[in-house]
Amino acid sequence: MTHVDQPNSTVLWVSAHPEPRSLNGQLRRDGIDHLRRADYHVVESDLYAMGFDPVIRPPEAAPEGSGRAQVFHVSDDTRRAYIDGTQSPEIAIEQEKIRRADAVVIQFPLWWYSMPAILKGWFDRVFVSGFAFGTDPVTGRRLRFEQGPFVGKRALVVTTLGDRPRAIGPRGKSGELTELLFGLLHGTFAYTGMGVLPPWALPSADHLMDYDRAISDLRQRLDRLFTDSVIDYRPQFTGDYTDDWELEDRVLPGEHGLRVNVRSEGR
Repeated sequence: MTHVDQPNSTVLWVSAHPEPRSLNGQLRRDGIDHLRRADYHVVESDLYAMGFDPVIRPPEAAPEGSGRAQVFHVSDDTRRAYIDGTQSPEIAIEQEKIRRADAVVIQFPLWWYSMPAILKGWFDRVFVSGFAFGTDPVTGRRLRFEQGPFVGKRALVVTTLGDRPRAIGPRGKSGELTELLFGLLHGTFAYTGMGVLPPWALPSADHLMDYDRAISDLRQRLDRLFTDSVIDYRPQFTGDYTDDWELEDRVLPGEHGLRVNVRSEGR
C-alpha cells in the first residue's frame, strides 16, 4: 500500500496500556507495523514502557530562584518553563515528537469512560501554554481551534472498551462515541488546531472472538489516515459563536447539546 499523497509522512503513536501482551499491546504492534510497511515514519511513545510521570510538580515549572513560598500557577509557570527552555527533558522530547508529526494516533483502553490517568497526565504536562495553545506575543492572535498551532496535523483515537457496540451509538446508554470523547476530540485536538478523525473503537473487547477481523478493520482506517474526512467542528472565530463562546441564536435555533458544535449539511 503506497501513499503518494503523503510521502514519508511522520506519525506519532502514543499508547497507554500497562500490559504489552494485552489486546491493546497487540493492536499497537500490528498497527505500527502496518504503517511502517506503508512507508510511514512512525515515532512511538509507549507511556507505561517509558515510565512516564503523569504528575505536574511545581519544581519543574517554578521560576528560578522563586523559592517554594511562591504560589505555583500551573498555566503561567509551565508556559514560562517552555519559553525559557527549563522544562524537564522528557517533556521537551515529547513536544518535539508532536512538532515533527503529520498525524497523531492516541491509543488507550476506555477506563471509566475516559483515558487512563497516565495519558491524561501526558496531555497535562506536554500540551502546555505557549506550545499547544495561547496567544501570539506579537500579534495578540488567539492560538486555538482554526488558529491553533497544530493546524495541518491529524489526530485519530484508537480505543478498546467493554461496552457492546450499540451502547456507544446515537441511542446508547453510554452515549454516542464522539460525544463520549468530546473533551479529547474537541477540547484537546480541535482546540489545538488538529483535524480530528472519527475515532476507531473496538467494543466488547473483553470477549473478542475474531482478532483478524478487528485488526483488518484498523488497518483499513490507518490506510485512510490522510484521506478520510475529519469531523467538521465549527471554527471559533468565523461568526458562529458570541464573545461568550455560545452559539449564536441564528445558528441551529432550538437545538442544544454537544452536537451543535459540529456543522452538518452547511448548517
